[in-house]
Amino acid sequence: MTIDETGRVAGRGAYLCRDAGCWSKGLEKGAVARALEIPLPAATREGLLAGLTNMTLTDEGGAGGTE
Repeated sequence: MTIDETGRVAGRGAYLCRDAGCWSKGLEKGAVARALEIPLPAATREGLLAGLTNMTLTDEGGAGGTE
C-alpha cells in the first residue's frame, strides 16, 4: 500500500483530505479499510500513521479532481 499524492496510480484507492488529522482519524477508526473494502493489517496501519510525518501535504496534484 502506498500514498499516491497525484491521484493517478491505477488500482483501488480511497480519497482523504490532505489534513494529517483526517488520515489519523480514518486509519484509527477503520474508515480507510472500509473505503478500500479490505482489512488493513496492524503493521500496515501503523506504517501509514508513521508515514504521515514524512508526507508532504499540499494543494498540488490531481487529488480533488480540480485539474
